[in-house]
Amino acid sequence: MSEKHFFCIPARGKLTVLDSLEDAMASLDCGYVWLDFHEPGKEALMELVEALGVHPLSVEDCLDEDQIPKIEDFPTNTFVLFNSYAYENRELVIKELDLIVGRKFLLTVNHDMGAQEALFERVRMAVDSNADTIRSGPDFLLHLILDHTVDRKFAAIEAVQDAIDSSEERILKDPSHFQPEELMMLRRQLLTLRKSLVHEREILMKICRGDSSFIGEKAIYHFRDVYDHLAKFFEAIEIYREMIGSLMEMYLSIINFRMTMVASRTNRVMRRLTFITTIFMPLTLLAGVGGMSEWTMMTGASNWRISYSLFLLLMAVIAAFIYGILKWNDARDRTEVFEHGALSYAEEPRDA
Repeated sequence: MSEKHFFCIPARGKLTVLDSLEDAMASLDCGYVWLDFHEPGKEALMELVEALGVHPLSVEDCLDEDQIPKIEDFPTNTFVLFNSYAYENRELVIKELDLIVGRKFLLTVNHDMGAQEALFERVRMAVDSNADTIRSGPDFLLHLILDHTVDRKFAAIEAVQDAIDSSEERILKDPSHFQPEELMMLRRQLLTLRKSLVHEREILMKICRGDSSFIGEKAIYHFRDVYDHLAKFFEAIEIYREMIGSLMEMYLSIINFRMTMVASRTNRVMRRLTFITTIFMPLTLLAGVGGMSEWTMMTGASNWRISYSLFLLLMAVIAAFIYGILKWNDARDRTEVFEHGALSYAEEPRDA
């Protein structure tokens, strides 16, 4: 929904709400005016081309929301494109804020309705309490709006940090039910924030360097504080990106460890089954021969008690013998592995 608000900020007195653009133009001699638009149409902004000398390219930039932050100087004004952040339902929302500052006016095109009322209240409080700054010119109001926007960035960046901490807790608590796509989504959000902050730092560097003739030297000192906040946020984003990489490595390590444990248990089970099968294979052969009454044929049917007792005793001796051989081979293999590992460790080069 399109909205527009006009304010007059006089050198003395309270902030005045104006009804139309004509009233704003008539109030230029009383101080300076602030014209705020929310989701405006092209016609509303094109009126400012002739009235305030706004460049048509700035109008196009205000209507196009898919742009990177930038600053451009024109003969009658300076155009600044900034971003505002919001983190809602684990989604990063980036809105565009366009500002055009001239000698006697500040034009803002806001696409974030949630921050508008808080900004209005902050400006009113600044006008009522600080006559030496906000009343001094539109460049001081520009600083106030950028400072307010940067303060809201902190809330969004802090929310992203909380999401990273929550992901870390869930990885440590229950990695099997954790979705690694969450880390990839957070990584993309951090890259988006980083891209925006890089360009916004360049904007503040140009302002602090005095590149714009519409931002006075006295106001530049205030913009340096905004630059410090952006630099701090940029460092925080870099740290969070490293945390995302560390969390992904930790998640993969835990999953690999669990898979290794499962594979180890499977190997132990298969080893036991192979062990048992090896023992019972010859016994099964002998049992098959004995089950066909071969012993009674050789010893006679009347001697079956003695023949089958000796047969069972022979099977027990064979089983014990095979078991002993298998245990001996197993112990020898373990000794060879241990000795080979110790020898390899001893042969590693040591630092002098």
